[in-house]
Amino acid sequence: MERPWLSKYPAGVPANINPDQYSSLVAMIDETLKEFSSRPAFSCMDKTMTFNEIDVKSRQFAAYLHSRGLEPGDKIALMMPNLLQYPIALFGALRAGLVVVNTNPLYTPREMRHQFADSDAKAIVICENFAANLEQIIADTAIKTIITTSIGELLGFKGIIVNAVIKYIKKMVPKYNLPNTVCFKKAVAEGANFSIKPFQSNAEDVIILQYTGGTTGVSKGAMLTNRNLVANMLQNRAIMGQYLEKGQSVSVCALPLYHIFAFTVNCLTLMGVGVHNILVTNARDIPSVVKEFKKHKVNTFAAVNTLFNALLNNDEFRALDHSSLKVSVGGGMAVQRAVAERWQQVTGSPLAEGFGMTESSPCASCNPFDGTGKIGTIGLPLPSTDFYIADEAGNPMPQGEIGEIRVKGPQIMKGYYKKPEETTKTVQDGWLCTGDMGLMHADGYFQIVDRKKDMILVSGFNVYPNEIEDVIAMMPKVLEVAAIGVKDEKSGELPKVFVVKKDESLTEEEILAHCKNNLTNYKLPKYVEFRKELPKTNVGKILRRQLRDEDEANKK
Repeated sequence: MERPWLSKYPAGVPANINPDQYSSLVAMIDETLKEFSSRPAFSCMDKTMTFNEIDVKSRQFAAYLHSRGLEPGDKIALMMPNLLQYPIALFGALRAGLVVVNTNPLYTPREMRHQFADSDAKAIVICENFAANLEQIIADTAIKTIITTSIGELLGFKGIIVNAVIKYIKKMVPKYNLPNTVCFKKAVAEGANFSIKPFQSNAEDVIILQYTGGTTGVSKGAMLTNRNLVANMLQNRAIMGQYLEKGQSVSVCALPLYHIFAFTVNCLTLMGVGVHNILVTNARDIPSVVKEFKKHKVNTFAAVNTLFNALLNNDEFRALDHSSLKVSVGGGMAVQRAVAERWQQVTGSPLAEGFGMTESSPCASCNPFDGTGKIGTIGLPLPSTDFYIADEAGNPMPQGEIGEIRVKGPQIMKGYYKKPEETTKTVQDGWLCTGDMGLMHADGYFQIVDRKKDMILVSGFNVYPNEIEDVIAMMPKVLEVAAIGVKDEKSGELPKVFVVKKDESLTEEEILAHCKNNLTNYKLPKYVEFRKELPKTNVGKILRRQLRDEDEANKK
C-alpha cells in the first residue's frame, strides 16, 4: 500500500510507534505518576492535586474495590462530570483490574438501564446529583457496590460551600434512597487499610467499555484493550509531544472525560507527558472556561467546533494573551473553515482538525500542528495507521474518488461487547468500516464529504435516529416517525423528527415532553414536523435521505 501521507509528516514525527512499549495502560500510568510525582496533575475549581496525590489515592481506591469483593474483569461504571474524583476513580479501577464503563451523567433512567444491564456493571461511582435516576433502575442491573460523590467532596473548605449552594440553593440533588452506599472520600480512606491483590494483565485484555450508538440505534460497548489505548496514547504523543514542554505544560480540559476524545487526549496522552490538566466541570459555562484561560498560561487545548466558536465570540477570551498556546486540536465533529481561520487569527495557534471514532480509541488522523495542515480536511493518518477509500465491495478506489473511509491500526477496538455480528459488519480483516464517505488527496490528506450512516453529530456526540424514533414510537398517538439531522451553525447538526399522527390531538409539546423523559438533552429533537405520510422504499423502509433532501430544498 502506498502511503503518500508519510512525506507530509513534520520533522520529528515517526512513521510508526511501538504499541507494545508498555505491557498495559497501568504500566504507563505507574511510570507517569512516579516520573512527575511532585508536579501538579489535575486542578478543579482552584483545588490542585499532584501526580503523587493521585498516585496514593488511586492505589487506595483500587485496594478498596478489592476489599468489596470486586475482581479483575468486573465492570465498574463511572458517572460524573469533570471532577478530581474522576482520575482517582479511573486509575484506581484500572489498578484493580476492573473494566471501566464511562457513562454520561446526564443519561435518563432508560439510557442508564440499557448501558448498565448490557455492560454487566457490578459497581458504580456516581455523582449524587444523578443518584435519584440510578434508584429508579438499579433493580434491573447487577450493581451491588455504589460509591456516591458530591461536586465539592474533594475541594476542602470551599467544597462545603459549593455543596451547600448546589443542594440547598440550586436544589440540584434530588432526594434518593440507595442501599449500602459509601461516599467516595470514605472509600478512598478505607482503602488505606487494604492492599491491591496481584493479578495478571495482558495487552489484549479489555479495560474500557466505551458505549457508542450504531446504525441499528442500539447502543454498543466498544471493547478497548490495553494495547488499543497504549497505542493511541503513543500515536497522539508522537504528533504533539514536540510542541509540549515535558512536565511543564498546561491544558484546559473543558470536554467531559467520560467522552472518548477527552478521555484519550487529556486523561491519557497529555497526562502521560506530565501536563497539568485544568478540569472544567461544565463546558457550557463559557465564563468558567475563559476564567481558566485568564489564570493559566495555557499551552494546549482540545475542544469541539462549538466550543472554539463560543470562545471566539467571547470578548474577554479574544482580549487575552494567547502567546503560550502551542497545540489546539479539534475533534468530535467537523471544524468549520471560518472557525479554524478565526482561531488562528485570534490566538496565533493553528487549529488542527482530527478524525476518529469510539471504535478507534478514538484518534485515527490529524492535521499537523506546525501550521502546514489543510483546513477542510481531517489531516493525515497517525503513525502506524493506514487509511484507504473503499467502494461498495470493499475494493480500493483511485485517488480523488469518493468512497467509504476505512482505517487500520493498533488502536482499532477488539469488537463490540456481546455483539459478534455487529463486530463482523464493522471490522473486516482488521479494517474499521467508518461509515464516513470521503476521498484522498494526492498529497495523502483525507477529506470527509458525507456520511454513509444516518448518524446525527451534535457538538461531537453521536445521536442515532433509531433511538429517537424508538422513543417517539412508544407514544400511542404516533403512527410513524423518522428522525434526521439538520445543519446547525452552532452544533453542527440538530435532530429533527417527522411524525405521522395516529391521533389528531397529538401536539409538538407532547412529543417534546415525552422525549425529555427518555432522552439525554443533546438527543432531544429540536424540530418537529407533522406529515400525512413518510417516503418509503418499495419494501417499506423509510427514506431518511429523501427527508433530508426535501428539508434542505424547503429552506432554499
